[in-house]
Amino acid sequence: MVLFLACEGGKEFKSRRPYRCLIARCQTRVHLCQAATTMAKYKLVLLRHGEGAWNKENRFCSWVDQKLSSDGIREAQNCGKHLKALGFEFDLVFTSVLRRSIQTAWLILEEMGQEWVPIQSSWRLNERHYGALIGLNRAEMALNHGEEQVKIWRRSYDVTPPPITESHPYYEEIYNDRRYKCGDVSQDNLPKAESLKDVLDRLLPYWNEKIVPELKSGKMILISAHGNSSRALLKHVEGISDEDIMNVTLPTGVPILLELDENLQPLGPHQFLGDQEAIQAAIKKVEDQGKVKSTEK
Repeated sequence: MVLFLACEGGKEFKSRRPYRCLIARCQTRVHLCQAATTMAKYKLVLLRHGEGAWNKENRFCSWVDQKLSSDGIREAQNCGKHLKALGFEFDLVFTSVLRRSIQTAWLILEEMGQEWVPIQSSWRLNERHYGALIGLNRAEMALNHGEEQVKIWRRSYDVTPPPITESHPYYEEIYNDRRYKCGDVSQDNLPKAESLKDVLDRLLPYWNEKIVPELKSGKMILISAHGNSSRALLKHVEGISDEDIMNVTLPTGVPILLELDENLQPLGPHQFLGDQEAIQAAIKKVEDQGKVKSTEK
């Protein structure tokens, strides 16, 4: 079983594969999931990290290494409590090399009393590289460039934002960071900007070579990732179209359950675990980040 932590998504979408729906309140979620997943060979749960400091400021964070905000810490802790109540026990955790992803995993494991579980980190699970947009405020960008353009930059599948250059205020911070000196690619070959397609392309080798074998060996895995790396994996596993992936929004700190057959094909749509009304409000909050901020009192 794999568990993913993700944070941007939630609207209905069309797919190449058939889906069934399961909606349940927290109190009965475990029993309903057990009854509905008797045919599932594997389970995968995605989770986007808790709210980061720049999430709170509505800025493109990307590869800048921000810690969780105070709200993000609470989100991760509450997520751990909820997963513990649902009976999840992990054997292995995967994270990106960014602190907000790793810190979320730590807090979840602490709440679950499973601090001993091994953690593996890779840049291939990093957030999407937003290039020259890094550090900019989304609402201000919407005001200057229009909400539709910002949505395209944030959500489209194959549109790449302008690349980061050496004159960018965060260029040196990112590319001189020693965590990227011990990765599986040279620093010169690290991306300077990415579309969601690029994220999926750099993520798939890690998924296929590292995560899938552990999943098929029967291990229960937690993946604490990011909004776009989680969206990319959802697109791959569920077969979401290039057009429909624009409407998939994942809120921070909300675990997402996927049920898979022996061929890793989904038996139904992904399920947000938790209070559905609160989750929909969190999804709307993420979607509104790319809109012009109202000046009305």
